[in-house]
Amino acid sequence: MPRQLRAEQTRATIITAAADLFDQRGYEATSLSDIVQHAKVTKGALYFHFAAKEDLAHAIMELQAEISRQVTGEVDGHDYPSLEALIRIMFAMTRLSVEGPVTRAGLRLATGPVPLREPLRHPFSEWLEIVTHRLQSAVRESDVHPDVDVDAVAHSLVSFFVGTRVVGRTLEPVARLPRRTAEMWRVLVRGLVPVPRRPRYMTLITRLEREVMAAAAV
Repeated sequence: MPRQLRAEQTRATIITAAADLFDQRGYEATSLSDIVQHAKVTKGALYFHFAAKEDLAHAIMELQAEISRQVTGEVDGHDYPSLEALIRIMFAMTRLSVEGPVTRAGLRLATGPVPLREPLRHPFSEWLEIVTHRLQSAVRESDVHPDVDVDAVAHSLVSFFVGTRVVGRTLEPVARLPRRTAEMWRVLVRGLVPVPRRPRYMTLITRLEREVMAAAAV
């Protein structure tokens, strides 16, 4: 195996192991020795890629940001109405949270003690922009009531989404996340979407919930 490829695989293994531990135990309760043991690498291999635990945390948050942008870009590549695009983005992020630890750990780090380094933006700021932009478009498309306070709804929606995942981390298995995301959207659709358009979105939510749960069970 070429040296560069082996180094990239080792770095990915370390990041995944660190994300798993940060998600399970929290950043402060995880040591570099714990990560070395969990990743099954040497200390030398870890220090070759990361000088400190904080560097690992930033690598995870950077990877989460890349994943969020990739998911958003993939959904935007289709000609979905704006509200449908937003719902699909959040279900895609939910699926990634169920499938692997990086997205889960990125969220926990975003709500924890690790300060962000420029140019990395706080993920909640990016999510607010994603939600606000699509809600504004959904209003223009008549999928959301015209008198809605978009800024207030966007802030509440991001808080709802983050809070559901934070609370669930303590109380429920991660496989429960798709159902909680669906419950969240059913509540929101009843308040945001005009009555004639609600059935379409309720059907979409149920379909996406089943798809993500089926993928999680594989």
